[in-house]
Amino acid sequence: MSKFRTRPRVMAKARPAALPLPIRQDVHAFTKPAVFDEWGRDAAGIRAVATNDNVITMFDVIGEDYWSGGGVTAKRITSQLRAIGDRPVEVQINSPGGDMFEGIAIFNVLREHPQPVTVKVMGMAASAASIIAMAGDHIEIGAASFLMIHNCWVLAVGNRHDMAETAEWLAPFDQAMVDLYAARTGQDAASVAKWMDAETYMSGSQAIERGFADALLPADAMKTDEGAQSNDRQVNELRALELQLVSAGSTRTQARERIKKIKGTPDAALEATPGAGDEWSGLPADLLTFRFS
Repeated sequence: MSKFRTRPRVMAKARPAALPLPIRQDVHAFTKPAVFDEWGRDAAGIRAVATNDNVITMFDVIGEDYWSGGGVTAKRITSQLRAIGDRPVEVQINSPGGDMFEGIAIFNVLREHPQPVTVKVMGMAASAASIIAMAGDHIEIGAASFLMIHNCWVLAVGNRHDMAETAEWLAPFDQAMVDLYAARTGQDAASVAKWMDAETYMSGSQAIERGFADALLPADAMKTDEGAQSNDRQVNELRALELQLVSAGSTRTQARERIKKIKGTPDAALEATPGAGDEWSGLPADLLTFRFS
C-alpha cells in the first residue's frame, strides 16, 4: 500500500466556515486558457466507474457555460441536494474551474448539508473547483489527478490609481482563499499564500501530504470515457479561444461572434445561457474582468 494512501498527519478541521460572497453579483471569474489546456491534455473525459442516486457530478466548468449550454451552478447543486434529501452525499469532481464566486456559493451550499459529504477528485479540481472540494468532510483524490490553487487573476484597464484600487479590491478575496485552504489543511497561512502565488498544481500524493485531501482514490474507481473526452476537448478549445480573444481586447460578444464565423458553430450552444452576459455590463469603472482559474 502506498505511504500516501491515507493522510500522514493529524486530521484538520473539516468543513471550514462559510465564505463571504461579494456584494457585486454582476462580477464573474473566468478560467485562464492555460488551465483549459492542462485539463484537456490530462483530465478530459475522466469519469467514475460507478455512481448512485446520492452522487452529484461536477464534470464541467464552474458557473454557466455559453459554449456547452451547461456548467455547474449553485442553483443546480441546491436542487440536487434537495432531491437527495437527508442522506450522505458523494461529490465527484473533474473540472478546470471557472467562476470563483459561483464556486464559493456552491461551497457554502455543500457545507450546509446535514449529512457527511465525500468529495472525490477525478482528473482535476482546479481553482474554483478546488474551493468546492474543500467542502468535503472526507476528500479522496486519484494518484494521477491534480488539485490546483492560485490567486484571483485579473485583466484591468486604467491608470495607476485604477490599478491601486483594483489591487485593494482583490486583496480580501485572495485572503479568503488563504483562510479557507489553511483551515481545511492545517497548513500555516504563509505557506498557502506562497502556493497560491506560484499557481500550484498538486498531484494526488502532494495534495494528501499537504492536507488538501485525505486519501487516494483507487485507480479502478475511474475510467476514461472516449466520447466525453472528445467533447470535453472540443468545447475546451472554444472556451480557451474566447478568453484569448478577450485578453487581446475583444468583448465577449465580439469574441463569440468571431469564433462562430470561423467554425460555423454546428454544435455550439448558440443561445447564451441566463446570466452568462454577452457584454462587460455592470462592471466597475476600471473595467475589471475577474479570472480565477
